[in-house]
Amino acid sequence: MGPQVNKHILIVGGGYVGMYTALRLQRRLGKELRDGRVHITVIDPNSYMTYQPFLPEAAAGNLSPRHVVAPLRRVLPKVEILNGVVTKVNHAGRTVTFAPGEGEARDISYDVLVMAAGSISRTLPIPGLTDIGIGFKTVGEAIALRNRVLHQLDVAESTEDPEVRRRALTFVVVGAGFAGVEALAELEDMAKDSTRYYRNIKPSDVRWVLVEATNRVLPEVGPEMGKWTLEQLRERGIEVKLETRLESATGGHVVLSDGTEFDAETLVWTAGVKPSPIVTEGDLPIDERGRIKTTTKLTIAGTKDAYAAGDAAGVPDVTNPGQFCAPNAQHAVRQAKVLADNIIHALRGEQLVEYRHKYVGSVAGLGLHQGVANVYGIKLRGLAAWFMHRTYHLSRVPTLNRKVRVVADWTLALFFKRETVSLGEMEHPRDGFRAAVASNRRR
Repeated sequence: MGPQVNKHILIVGGGYVGMYTALRLQRRLGKELRDGRVHITVIDPNSYMTYQPFLPEAAAGNLSPRHVVAPLRRVLPKVEILNGVVTKVNHAGRTVTFAPGEGEARDISYDVLVMAAGSISRTLPIPGLTDIGIGFKTVGEAIALRNRVLHQLDVAESTEDPEVRRRALTFVVVGAGFAGVEALAELEDMAKDSTRYYRNIKPSDVRWVLVEATNRVLPEVGPEMGKWTLEQLRERGIEVKLETRLESATGGHVVLSDGTEFDAETLVWTAGVKPSPIVTEGDLPIDERGRIKTTTKLTIAGTKDAYAAGDAAGVPDVTNPGQFCAPNAQHAVRQAKVLADNIIHALRGEQLVEYRHKYVGSVAGLGLHQGVANVYGIKLRGLAAWFMHRTYHLSRVPTLNRKVRVVADWTLALFFKRETVSLGEMEHPRDGFRAAVASNRRR
């Protein structure tokens, strides 16, 4: 681990909680980091933190994918960044097993542990889900989805088979929370915009189906705004099926619980998240929902020198007894601040503080110039809500560098039409080279 240090703080996960905790520790423990009394390590498979609320805009082409991520090594120059995964936690022995992207796994010792491993998509055992399904949690998924939608328009334009065309132009989104509704709204807006460049595709030819198991959309913004969002989506020609489940999608043949059946080439799965599997690989206490048992002070229940927050942690909601904090970005960023401060309090022998939040509200983008917001009880919709959505999230994007780049993207979009190019070959970059090699062999 390099030079001997007095305290090694190990952060598992470089998402909201991991990055913001490390950032605050870096700022507040500058002297200790310089003289070697404290050493901080962040472990994450990626070398960047993704600002997920902007994934829908990246998928729609309003923002460059590189501008919705923050490079960990640039943001955290005083922190050691290791890329790979933790496969086991042995808190009793103060070690984790670290598997790098390449090479042998090794044990890393620590003094203070922060579990900020986040979440993965919560899936169900539905036949054929992986045949046409894709999640919407990563930059890779957002860009692949953008390429998929545009590629399917190319397919539909180029075929004379009505069945192939109908299948290509049918898109299904499962889950009507923030991720599902925002992804659907942005992609539908982009696809509609793109049809002007196709001779044989009208906006009405493209079919979008939103499937939701409960009886409402966007529960986060309240019933009134959710009802308005539902009306807006249906006015745009989007089929919204409430109290409906996906039964199967084998080979692209979609079967819904209301008896509807049709073929599709694209299915976006946004039906919730579950804690990262690493939380159960070790000796940390787990609650009935598979989350790390966490106290109101963001320490891991029944342990010493261990903390947890974010999607992987069951953090009791002090303002709502008996409930837990929702797994969202608003909580994660605020929890990171309290968590970092509590680590510093513990290092200095001071009293830890509780995580207590005041709910600000929710904002959601529904495509260009459309949105819905419920902030401090003030309900907005349309252009005003869309502007608030952009303003709020711009204020939350980490680093001035990224803020400026996001504003630059938005400014250019005011003067130029959005890009509607599919770069699907990026997902298979070696195909062309392999084809060239194969053609030489045939000669």
